[in-house]
Amino acid sequence: MDNQTKFLTYNYPENFSLERGGSLPGIRIAYHTFGHLNKDGDNCIWVCHALTANSDVADWWPNTVVPEGFLDPDKYFIVCANILGSCYGTTGPLSINPETGEPWYDTFPKLTIRDVVKAHILLADHLKLKSIFSLIGSSVGGFQAIEWAVMQPERFRSVVLIATAAFASPWTIAIDETQRMSIFADKTYGEKNPDAGKDGLAAARAIGLLTYRGGKGYNLTQQDQHTDEVPDYHRACSYQRHQGDKLVKRFDAYSYVTILDTFDTHNVGRGRNGIAEALKLITCPVVCVGITTDMIFTPEEMRALSDMIPNSSYKEISSQFGHDGFLVEYSLLKSIINDFFSTIPPHHP
Repeated sequence: MDNQTKFLTYNYPENFSLERGGSLPGIRIAYHTFGHLNKDGDNCIWVCHALTANSDVADWWPNTVVPEGFLDPDKYFIVCANILGSCYGTTGPLSINPETGEPWYDTFPKLTIRDVVKAHILLADHLKLKSIFSLIGSSVGGFQAIEWAVMQPERFRSVVLIATAAFASPWTIAIDETQRMSIFADKTYGEKNPDAGKDGLAAARAIGLLTYRGGKGYNLTQQDQHTDEVPDYHRACSYQRHQGDKLVKRFDAYSYVTILDTFDTHNVGRGRNGIAEALKLITCPVVCVGITTDMIFTPEEMRALSDMIPNSSYKEISSQFGHDGFLVEYSLLKSIINDFFSTIPPHHP
């Protein structure tokens, strides 16, 4: 599989206008591809990644980019682009502002999910992907997938939406704001260096993890050993600190805040006569996958989303791992998505 995996970049040299006003003087998009595009150019699966992931799907979504998986590189041409505002190669707060010759840091322009999708469209056009077999997105990746399927319904033959929503709810925005408060409480945030706000970022990650896994997931995996002694430390405490430190080593606070802000703008119904009318624009078959213990995007919300999309079916994964179930329950996802793919009509150019 390694000889089929490529890490590439695309430089868009023209002015990139933004929905909330202003622009970027050109952008750089980092992306991975797996497998090969077939002669008809119709075997592409485009994966939209979530909050702090990168474009290397095989890295953050284990056991999916494998033979006979739903991201089989022997069968499909898989593309994943690092999102605008991130720190894995695509233009973001640590990129150089050509007007100042210094990184943007906290002066990076405000983005929306539509700006992120607009960058995806530029890359898809560059790769000449007129017909994409499937668009897959989970969590914030699902935000992108919904928005893109509404913007360009003719481009996709199928869509897979996992643990996501058509808009950022007050509950999800509150989660994001609590994480931002943690970062802003770090007095180093705002300094002009890439390590600014690191302690706040670690705390924000720990807060986020509570919502990703939920009580059942923690109680299943982070129990202390039962002894008659009073413990000097708790396994759950060390886990929280370990996960915060892990993120700090690979991410930066400015990109994290940028992506949280972008998350909160998501509303597919904005300017389209509401969410229900916007979702009617999606014309291809869709499968919506909920997770029984997801406290961010609940099964009830996922069923409601599916009901609003024409030609959509709803499937549910039983998992103890909350929202993170989409990363953990790969065998259940494989069964659902491969079955769904088998129902997609052949492409006729």
